[in-house]
Amino acid sequence: MTKNLFTAITGRPNAGKSSLTNLLVGEKISIVSEKPQTTRNRINGVLTKGDTQFVFIDTPGMLKARTKLGEHMVKSIRASVEDVDCAILMADITKKMSAVEQQLIKSFENNKTPAILLLNKIDLLKNKEDLLPIIKQYSELYDFAEIIPISVKRRINTDKILPALEKYSAEGEHFFPDDIATDRTERFLCSEIVREKILWTMEQEIPHGTAVDIESFKARTNKSGAEIIDIGAVIICEKNSHKGMLIGKGGERLKQIGSLARKDIEELLDCKVNLQIFVKVKEDWRNRESIINEYKIADE
Repeated sequence: MTKNLFTAITGRPNAGKSSLTNLLVGEKISIVSEKPQTTRNRINGVLTKGDTQFVFIDTPGMLKARTKLGEHMVKSIRASVEDVDCAILMADITKKMSAVEQQLIKSFENNKTPAILLLNKIDLLKNKEDLLPIIKQYSELYDFAEIIPISVKRRINTDKILPALEKYSAEGEHFFPDDIATDRTERFLCSEIVREKILWTMEQEIPHGTAVDIESFKARTNKSGAEIIDIGAVIICEKNSHKGMLIGKGGERLKQIGSLARKDIEELLDCKVNLQIFVKVKEDWRNRESIINEYKIADE
């Protein structure tokens, strides 16, 4: 008897949602950085274990929408929570509960969604007794199915997550092939890798004003018979000054982004990659629906 379980992983930016998704799936499918708004699209992570197929929906961190792009991201989170078997609320215990967590808990109530609370980053707690008031605060707001203190980084109690979730699986055929880790295309994953390297190498607001589009993706065979994939990527930014900073003096910054991205893309595709990156300016694109839709920058 095969079973399925769809779980939305929700929380504020930087709570550890993407890192958890990667850990549960066993592969890196979601990009990770310390900057808010790293995840823009819903990304389905797939883990087939025995007869049960777990589908983890890595959602953007809940935020106050200040642009059209932000509005798309908030809609994506709400849609993700509405039609799942259960939800995970990731909370960073080093930060006080905010309106973000309260808003998500309200959505669980409205949709009658079973939810598991994961209190992340317990490795940073000096006194474990400090957990008790945090647990009490969340418990008073919602009847969580389970509350598990964890550390994704240190792999503390993360082995308890799947057994807690499996209780909510339902009988049915698997929606995805058993051997895949995500339903996202290789092109999408490559674009996310490039964007991750922008987040890693750039500072302040520039990364949030960038998007990446894979314009070309072609495989060929070199003289030695080895496969090479030629990839043409375009970084979209909002200002000419940002373009200059992305390229850097003598093109050094762009070379750095390309070098870091190429390494991860070759690991993803398991072959040599010829990666060419260009930069285009699209003024105020985060408030332009046509561009957001054209490049599929955020799902709804």
